[in-house]
Amino acid sequence: MKIHKPSRHLFRYYDSLDEMGSRSSLSREVDVGNDHWGMNYHEAAIFLEEGENNEKFDSHPRHPAALPAYLLVHNNWYYGLDLIASLVLLALAVAEEPAVADFTLPVGIHGTLELMALGIITIELFLKLQWTGFSTIWKHKRTSIKAGALLIMACEALIVLIRQESHFRVTRALRPIFLVDTKVCGNVRRFIRQIFQSLPPILDMLGLLMFFVSSYALLGYYLFSDHHHNLYFKTLPDSFVSMFVLLTTANFPDVMMPSYASSKWNAIFFISYIGTVLYVLMNLMLAVVYETFTGIEKDKFRKLLLHKRKACKLAFPLLVSKQNPDGIKFKQFSGMMQYYAPRISNRDVVLIFRQLNASGSGSLTSEEFFGIYDAASLRWHLKDPPDPWFNAAWPPLRFVCRAARALVLWKYFEHIVYVLIIGNGVAMFIRIAQSAQSLEESATMFSNSWDTYLFLSIFLFEALIRVIAIGWTQYIGSGWNIFDLGVTLAALLGSLVLLFNPTFTVVVILRPLRLLRLFKLKKRYRDIFGTLVLLSPLMWSTAVVMLVMYYFFAIIGMELFASSSEALKNCCVNTTVEDFFKYSANGTTAIGYYYMNNFGNLLSSGVTLFELTVVNNWFIIMDAFAHVTNQYSRIFFMLFYLYTMVVLTIVVASVLEAFRFRIQYKRQTSKRDEEQMLLEEVRVEWNSLISQVQDSKYIDGLRTNFVPGGVTIYVGKRRRNREVLQRRMYMAEIEKWLVEDEVLDRGIDLREVAEGILDSRLRDSTA
Repeated sequence: MKIHKPSRHLFRYYDSLDEMGSRSSLSREVDVGNDHWGMNYHEAAIFLEEGENNEKFDSHPRHPAALPAYLLVHNNWYYGLDLIASLVLLALAVAEEPAVADFTLPVGIHGTLELMALGIITIELFLKLQWTGFSTIWKHKRTSIKAGALLIMACEALIVLIRQESHFRVTRALRPIFLVDTKVCGNVRRFIRQIFQSLPPILDMLGLLMFFVSSYALLGYYLFSDHHHNLYFKTLPDSFVSMFVLLTTANFPDVMMPSYASSKWNAIFFISYIGTVLYVLMNLMLAVVYETFTGIEKDKFRKLLLHKRKACKLAFPLLVSKQNPDGIKFKQFSGMMQYYAPRISNRDVVLIFRQLNASGSGSLTSEEFFGIYDAASLRWHLKDPPDPWFNAAWPPLRFVCRAARALVLWKYFEHIVYVLIIGNGVAMFIRIAQSAQSLEESATMFSNSWDTYLFLSIFLFEALIRVIAIGWTQYIGSGWNIFDLGVTLAALLGSLVLLFNPTFTVVVILRPLRLLRLFKLKKRYRDIFGTLVLLSPLMWSTAVVMLVMYYFFAIIGMELFASSSEALKNCCVNTTVEDFFKYSANGTTAIGYYYMNNFGNLLSSGVTLFELTVVNNWFIIMDAFAHVTNQYSRIFFMLFYLYTMVVLTIVVASVLEAFRFRIQYKRQTSKRDEEQMLLEEVRVEWNSLISQVQDSKYIDGLRTNFVPGGVTIYVGKRRRNREVLQRRMYMAEIEKWLVEDEVLDRGIDLREVAEGILDSRLRDSTA
């Protein structure tokens, strides 16, 4: 939470006779005759931050004594400290037994580091309980889980330090809880919540899926167990494992061939099984999850919208005065903004207030104040700048800038750029087709030849021309410009690296990246790139969830199987997977490297789990561990497969939902409608600004941003993110949600609303 204390001079013009409409619960007892607006501004900003971060209001500080602890925890420094402590805890798994060879630490060191990191997290939890109360531990599941994990891990760390030896510590798998609970992982927590909300239909489908797997396993056992050369159905457990693995197609057609050799009619069994479970039930599961996820995504947007609205309702009474109880004046709004968004300039505060105050009354009504979150995200610039950015430059330089501007605005400029990119692609194709005596020579010709530097120089010159023409701020406002400049500089750096180190051939990938710009020419690719932009926050959350999942299973795998890593060499004699684990000190067979898929340390465990995620031949790894440990070890691998299948199914559903959402949005929104949606125009007349601000020093600071005695027009631009597009797509639903929320707040019977019996004041307030 970014609540900051503004400097004292900002409140000099707040000395007013306006009497507070309501006093903040964080205010200390003061004389009745004094108005302490500062604490009202502070608490109002806290409410707005809680609405933006989707935090529950029952954890809001209610007493002045709770404010110091609240401010200590909710600041960027402590956020960073909490994140570092969580990452240190996760990283300790590299240094603890079984450790990565080059990172092994003595027990005393890693035990002490663990206690220090746990201590930092415990302090944060203790401070939080200062304003939420200890009863919160039992009310909030996340807090109770975190407190329980802290207690268990602290006790275990002390035992490790006392014994100076690590023991069986499967609870280390719970360490990602602390990372997920940090400020930076807020979206990750929402994605995990969506996973749990999507579980009911998934579990229903998994139950149906397991029914078919078990049924076919039973049938397969009775059909094929008496075939002496068929090792897949010897026992009923073997039959179930074979059919479960066959669900992933990893051992198809291997498992079918012995039965197929006995009778060609046996193929019907396997074909019907694959057709039922893989092509029907698995796809049906995706359809069910997609439908559920779509509803969850809309419901998440609704809840967040209403949560922000409630935050505004709670903040509004703290910003009105007794003289004007129905509206927020500019000075109260500006005072609150110094806490809520301290980095916003005075100019932007004026423009945000003007944009919100659509009625032009000079004070914000509650309905107008509800738009604070959207208005605060706008980025402002003059509608028609009187001069380009280079107007005040040295005359000869000004001439060059004007020429660059004319060149960039030339209608054929973009066509020339695309021709140069195509020429770069042709040059690369010619270079890769040329014969070379070694890989180093081929890489040098491809990424360190004269044509490489020619095209890179041209692309850098193009970027320079654009910057000169439109200015650096406007240039980096385009994602494609950032991409073009970034890949060009990266390719140039790669060429220089290859010049001094010809063996570093990996840099050859950098030069072709500029060709991606060509995909922008086709609408379908633009839709794909646009979907990727919308999905970027979700992809980040998905990556963190997958890493957390890998860490969880890696710790369990190390505790269960680390001692069996060496036993994998030359294991599984007289089994179907024997050849995959043949090992010799002088070399091994082409397929005999599977002994490296073990749980000897955190890094090798991660690689093994990734191979299991890919599914291909995953049963070979499972069978080997079942052979060197016991048959029950298969449960670990099967659970991991089911968990990854659930997460990846939800990820696929989210990608489909995002793509469908974007396509529907593009069909329903014209280019002109989109421009109107993303842009807000504010007209500021100087005399009205003076009457609005009513403070000479504040006005003096605005003279450089507005035309004294005249009219200034600014344009605010929204970021084109998913939330903005959702507000456009769900306009009709939003009106319905707001009416329902108002109805619930006023305690009106929903049946009366459905019958059309609604108070006229409610209609007026929600119109």
